[in-house]
Amino acid sequence: MPDDVPAADLFDVAGRVAVVTGASSGLGRRAASVLARAGARVVGVARRADALADWRAEAGGETAAVTADLSDRAALADLAARVAAPFGAPDIVVHAAGINTREPADAVTPEGWEITLGLNLTVPFFLSQHLVPAMRDKGWGRIVLFASLQSFRAFPGGIAYGASKGGAAQMTRAMAEAWSADGITANALGPGFFPTELTSAVFDDPARAARNAAQTCIGRNGRPGDIDGPLLFLASPASDYVTGQVLMVDGGYTAK
Repeated sequence: MPDDVPAADLFDVAGRVAVVTGASSGLGRRAASVLARAGARVVGVARRADALADWRAEAGGETAAVTADLSDRAALADLAARVAAPFGAPDIVVHAAGINTREPADAVTPEGWEITLGLNLTVPFFLSQHLVPAMRDKGWGRIVLFASLQSFRAFPGGIAYGASKGGAAQMTRAMAEAWSADGITANALGPGFFPTELTSAVFDDPARAARNAAQTCIGRNGRPGDIDGPLLFLASPASDYVTGQVLMVDGGYTAK
């Protein structure tokens, strides 16, 4: 980035095309809405058409919805074409779709393992692989993955999820090595405990939620708006010289 870019333009994503998987709920929905409100043209991807319609009504801006079953790996090439149809080839891809089966190690099933690794790790790579050529042609692109506290720490009932998120952290670095010379950065957000559908088991237990809050340096669990600034940073020119990094948005949970 040139040294004389006005500070107000550092986080400018206006006119960029973004695709966000998992846009129907949780942090994916928040990410899609934040990008839309910042002026990006956003394509939200999820299985539930009704939830995507609700998201679009809430977000405003220029948005489109693509319903898809991300577990169908054979359909990812077609999905890449479908997300490019409304506004053109994406400049930004945010991989927020995910699953946590919460199976204890002794009870992990092959099916649970496969769906967890597939959705959390395999899909982000191969969908990115399909979208990278258009980014390369433009000389600019942003890949934002979602890592986790379990990228670095082991939690009960999280062996498959932890394996997938540990892989996501390493895959972020490998993507950066592969594509950053073409102007495409790859980074990950590592959320702490935020109230979403995926973490309902945590927040349904007030004592457990309080223990998690006490483990942070800040002294509370995450709020939806806490993800906004870090996401815009990684999706915008402000992070031109940042790639291969996992930015923990956890209130200092991993610092203690």
